[in-house]
Amino acid sequence: MATATGSDANGIPIQQPKPRNPNPQALRAYHEDATLAPSPTPSSDPGTPGPGTPTNAPPSVKATSSARKQVRAEQKRGFPRIQYAARVSHFDPRSEYANFRGFFVLFWIALTIMVLTTALRNLKETGYPLSMRQWGLFTKNIYEMAVIDLVMVASTGISLPLNLMFKNSKVWLQWERQGMAVQSIFQAFWLLLWVSWPFLRDWTWTAQVFFTLHLLVMFMKMHSYAFYNGHLANTLHRLSALDDPAANTSTAAAVKYPSSQTPIADIGDKLEEEETAEADSVTQLRDDLAMELVSPFGRLTYPQNLTAANYVDFLLCPTLCYELEYPRTSSRSYLEIFWKTLAVVGCIFLLTITSEEFIIPVLDESAERLEHQHNWQEGSLVFAETVSRLLFPFMVAFLLVFLVIFEYLLGAFAEITCFADRQFYSDWWNSLDWLEFSREWNVPVHHFFRRHVYSASRNTMSRPVATFITFLVSSIAHELVMGCITRKFRGYGFVAMMLQMPIVLVQRSPWIRNRTILNNVLFWCSMILGLSMVSLILFFSDPVWTNADPVADVRLVRSLVDVVVDAVRSFGSSIGHSPLPEFTAQFWRGLTIPS
Repeated sequence: MATATGSDANGIPIQQPKPRNPNPQALRAYHEDATLAPSPTPSSDPGTPGPGTPTNAPPSVKATSSARKQVRAEQKRGFPRIQYAARVSHFDPRSEYANFRGFFVLFWIALTIMVLTTALRNLKETGYPLSMRQWGLFTKNIYEMAVIDLVMVASTGISLPLNLMFKNSKVWLQWERQGMAVQSIFQAFWLLLWVSWPFLRDWTWTAQVFFTLHLLVMFMKMHSYAFYNGHLANTLHRLSALDDPAANTSTAAAVKYPSSQTPIADIGDKLEEEETAEADSVTQLRDDLAMELVSPFGRLTYPQNLTAANYVDFLLCPTLCYELEYPRTSSRSYLEIFWKTLAVVGCIFLLTITSEEFIIPVLDESAERLEHQHNWQEGSLVFAETVSRLLFPFMVAFLLVFLVIFEYLLGAFAEITCFADRQFYSDWWNSLDWLEFSREWNVPVHHFFRRHVYSASRNTMSRPVATFITFLVSSIAHELVMGCITRKFRGYGFVAMMLQMPIVLVQRSPWIRNRTILNNVLFWCSMILGLSMVSLILFFSDPVWTNADPVADVRLVRSLVDVVVDAVRSFGSSIGHSPLPEFTAQFWRGLTIPS
């Protein structure tokens, strides 16, 4: 039903659109009841009871009879009365209506039409409904990739005995001493080994992209598991030390590990308060430390979670942040698992059709035209035309990738593990800037970066620098994935990601911040243009990884890092915060070879 929730400039109440269509069965029953044979012609006096109503009937009975006569009289009108009121449309900015599921259905119908028209065109031109030129890319290396992927996942289990060792160690391998360094060294060698493996084995780009994405997920899971349990091991050691306190026993307040739900604005302030605070008493400190070791629902306590079953369960759960316990559903629906698995296969099929019919032919044609260009004007024209032809296909591919990962794949694993928290994304399509988009389109990764990158950086750095470090790590990961697809490491994806920071500063300036529609338009324009332009630049850049000069690639990345480091220093100085620490700049520059 429509409800008045506001008023216009003249003070007239404005009613919101009805939230849903009326129930057809209830509507049909209402009309059948209204079209029953009417009683004799009603009296002109609405207050006069009908012939069947006794004159000495109670007033309530007379009022009911009178109302019934009025309804029947309305049904006999030649022109039924239409009720007009001050209302807003569904797409009006003042409307609170938010159910647009029909557009989601329309999206799938449009993709079905695309597949049918493509199949008919191929059937006419080639005699086959589908052109599966990429089938060889999917089947090549598939068995080797399956075995190596299983070994890669199993190798993350080394973190379990390491954490048991950190817990049981009395001095040297405690987490706050050498334990964190040992775990970090293991993770660095682990990442270097598995990232290099597809390049050394010369896998196809499809196998390499899947393997790289999976190993990045496993790396984040392993890091979260190790560092959170390391924090709990340190907490357990402090709690045990209070049983027989010595002169040097720390009485600092218990440090609560940042939750994946902790707001970013509170992370730095809470860490600073906890580091400088002192416990009011040993009893209070003991209670705080013990509370940190208990799961959110109180059914599990550290170190009872250090088991193989708990670790495997965490690997299967659709989350990147480890907790002692997660909310669970009471049962799983195998039919839901079947439909989501079928949807994953369907989305991959649609991605293949989109790339086969609308992306690869455009790239091949543009590459041939660029070989015969005579000047930069012709090359620019070919580039602009190619970008315009790839805008829609890349947008469809992006939406399909989003659906296959965050709606269907993660949803299937959530159903398998009875994982109850299934908010894997928010309404990112309403984002006003890239910072908001990064928080809402990939909630699991956002939780990981907020908990393990941003909060860790806030221990020693200012908020702008911690934000920069978070973007830097994310940009390196995106560049790695783009490099696996194209076998070219040119830094274009890295630069595109880092450019989001100045774009966000502009969009959050006082004269643009409150223009929500303009900011959403700018977000979508940069999204659509960025996908096709970065991919096209990578496709046309020369030469491929196997023929390129690695030293030139590394020097190019180093020059980009130098530019970004200098820019963030200037930015930090201009806004009054501490600039990027020198050791951080030297660290990132040290990742590359000297000139």
